[in-house]
Amino acid sequence: MKIFVTGISTDVGKTVASAIIVEALEADYWKPVQAGDLDNSDSHKVKAQVSNAKSQFFPNAYQLNTPASPHFAAEIDGIIIDLKQIQEPKTSNYLVIEGAGGIFVPLNENDSIIDLIQPDYKVIVVSRHYLGSINHTLLTIEAIQNRGFEVAGIIFSGSENKATESLILNRTGVKNIGRIDEEPYFDQNVIREYADLFRNNLLEL
Repeated sequence: MKIFVTGISTDVGKTVASAIIVEALEADYWKPVQAGDLDNSDSHKVKAQVSNAKSQFFPNAYQLNTPASPHFAAEIDGIIIDLKQIQEPKTSNYLVIEGAGGIFVPLNENDSIIDLIQPDYKVIVVSRHYLGSINHTLLTIEAIQNRGFEVAGIIFSGSENKATESLILNRTGVKNIGRIDEEPYFDQNVIREYADLFRNNLLEL
């Protein structure tokens, strides 16, 4: 199983969600495009939060120096992101693929994060509650479905909002994998606790 983790925007909890999924499935992890924070990248963060000994962490296809939209960060580095150069790593294990920002974050003049999604990927959307998040969540799910892909599940991030969550789930029919609370910190123990909570729902995707 290959799981593509995307979010309704930036800073909604994709990396924490990815770490939980990696830990729950003892999966491998790959972030195709990293923009900025190369010394403390999302790959570093997930690796630090995962405690199982099985997971492998594959190198980014593109490592860009500037924390900005990938197309702009690439321009600053004097390169153009080429989808043909983004080759999925080969593994016999589960693979978790983390996107960057939302699905229409541009990679170059023509391609966006959504163009990284392949037909055999299980797409998980991470939604965080804020004013406008219902709209962003519904737009994200509808756009993915309009491309012919199924949204396999949703993870809610942050403080509970029952009204928002029930509306999104009822409107979309998407499976609720779980919710990540507003924790004071995320370390290996916290990630492992969530992994235990989410594991059965993930295995059912």
